[in-house]
Amino acid sequence: MTNKKIKEMLDACYQAKRIREMLPPLPQGVMPSYIQYLDVIQSLEKQDVHVKVSDISDELNIPRPGVTRTVKEMEKKGYLRKIASPDDGRVTYISITEEGWNLFRKYDKNYFGVLSVELNDISEEDADCMIRTIEKFYQIMCERRNHYDK
Repeated sequence: MTNKKIKEMLDACYQAKRIREMLPPLPQGVMPSYIQYLDVIQSLEKQDVHVKVSDISDELNIPRPGVTRTVKEMEKKGYLRKIASPDDGRVTYISITEEGWNLFRKYDKNYFGVLSVELNDISEEDADCMIRTIEKFYQIMCERRNHYDK
């Protein structure tokens, strides 16, 4: 790959960051990660999974302490509830409250549903290729960063 192409890829990553900044504003006190967590939780629940912090951590590849902190914030704001397992009191399940569902629907269906129609010209294959490329690029940059940090 040429230096020019690498620079073009980095420029595209900057554009991608700017695209994320164009998402509709969230209500006061709602972090973008809340929508991401709600999305993961509802997706796991559709698969009949009793969701735990470890499940969210595994799905998002985020350390558990950070997930625990965000879940506590979301519970405090009324978007999630914690439920102790009836079989093992040490296990806590997480579910979405009605307020959480309202927030999720607003951004998932109302915004992304409309956006999906506007992005109809991009094929699933092209989208998958973009995702794989960005993931690979990120992986390489992380490895290089670790190399230079030593």
